[in-house]
Amino acid sequence: MLPQRAKIALQANPKKVGNLIDLVNLPSTLREFVGQSQISRLGCFMRVWSYIKTNHLQDPNNRNVVNCDEKLRSILLGKAQVELVELPMLIKLHFPKEPK
Repeated sequence: MLPQRAKIALQANPKKVGNLIDLVNLPSTLREFVGQSQISRLGCFMRVWSYIKTNHLQDPNNRNVVNCDEKLRSILLGKAQVELVELPMLIKLHFPKEPK
């Protein structure tokens, strides 16, 4: 079930938002992290964010930085620290390119 804002955005620009909510077969590294073989890009981001919040991986001094543990490093190109603005881009790298 989509939130109301997502429904409105989907109606306004279905192709752009559709890429976020379409189910995709995941590569093995991301599949192990998420625990599913198929998930949307938005769903994957929400799982990663939930993992960060649950394991208290945000830097207490700078909440815009995530301190990665080993499990998170495996999907974020081995980086020890990631800024929150980089997170969607790093997750997007695991998803196949859409043909035009």
